[in-house]
Amino acid sequence: MIGLSASAFVDRMAALTFENAFNPYSDEDADHDLPGAAATRCENLRKVIDASLGTGVDSMWIARDLGYRGGRRTGLALTDEVHLSAHAAMMGIDELVRSTGGPAVSERTAGVVWDMLAAVDRKVFLWNVFPLHPHDAGAPMSKRHATRFLMEWLVDALRPRQLVAIGRDAQAALADLGFDAACVRHPSYGGQPEFIHGVSRLYSLPTKPLGTAHQLQLI
Repeated sequence: MIGLSASAFVDRMAALTFENAFNPYSDEDADHDLPGAAATRCENLRKVIDASLGTGVDSMWIARDLGYRGGRRTGLALTDEVHLSAHAAMMGIDELVRSTGGPAVSERTAGVVWDMLAAVDRKVFLWNVFPLHPHDAGAPMSKRHATRFLMEWLVDALRPRQLVAIGRDAQAALADLGFDAACVRHPSYGGQPEFIHGVSRLYSLPTKPLGTAHQLQLI
């Protein structure tokens, strides 16, 4: 994949097929998607990769797999529809487009992640170990190994200063694929305070001592 363009990378993404997995770059949901939704999500991803290749990124934040209320709808990891404009601003892109109808859908994890991205104030590329949405509870490692080449290309092309795994599952999956990553707690299931604390330490942001959710905040 040496010398692969952003468009060719997205074409590879769209060509992926797995049993029990929704590919937002080729599949469409008749209940929620607008006509041409898969093409819209492809274009969102292409724009973000092109922008990242053009200016470089500070780091990559990597979760386990694509979220139902986030990347499945937007085509962008850890990004819900409410934060498309924030993602575009971080990458210096004019616009990222919704692919679904109705009110914009938010995702709790994406909200916490984007609050911290605003505090970090650096260009961060967001990804998933398994970059599609599995229908079951997480993608088995066989699926993650099948998409390892995508991670390899991104790391080689973007050359981030560090990889940050969001959650132990993501860190373990990355290690199994041969990638060394710092790890922060996933913000779901009560993990928000530890996530905030972990990101703050990695990026030398001022914090108060780790405590309960209402005690912990950025100064």
